[in-house]
Amino acid sequence: MAKEQQLKTRVPHVLEDPGSAAIAKVYAQSFLDAATAAGIKEPLVEFSSFVTEVLEKNPEFDQLLTASTLTSAQRVELIDRIVAPQSSELFASFLRVLARHDRLMLLLSILHFGEMEQESRDGKRRVQITTAQDLNSKTRDTIEQKLSKALSFIPVLETRSDPRLIGGMVIQIGDTVYDGSLRTRLNKL
Repeated sequence: MAKEQQLKTRVPHVLEDPGSAAIAKVYAQSFLDAATAAGIKEPLVEFSSFVTEVLEKNPEFDQLLTASTLTSAQRVELIDRIVAPQSSELFASFLRVLARHDRLMLLLSILHFGEMEQESRDGKRRVQITTAQDLNSKTRDTIEQKLSKALSFIPVLETRSDPRLIGGMVIQIGDTVYDGSLRTRLNKL
């Protein structure tokens, strides 16, 4: 008999859940909109600092904030006692909203989408560059300058290397891929 397929009953990680990603995007946009309305120039600086300086350095506190043993009210109280005195009112209010709606586990995803949204608002877009070898800073700067002239937005380069390309590069902007790798040229021959 053929093996029965097991049904996937839960998503292994919140970032893999498309529903959670959509929710995180909405929170990220709302946070940036509220910051703009309040006249805050760089709202993600405080957000990013909270994640790196507080949550990553204090994993026990991170676990406590997202623990299922705490009620939403207890999480809000924790934020009021520990975070609010050290943060801006906007950021503390944002954390309280997340706590009330049991969304604190989405903080990393919200920050990620917030960074992407802020880049978009600033006229920037991510461009993935894949080369056979790691790029040195001079080559990276040259590629960035040429892309800036050719594109209607400011490119934010994300580079990686893949020795299978042999030479050349692959540039990906959103869903569009420009493949100028030697591997692809050889395959076409």
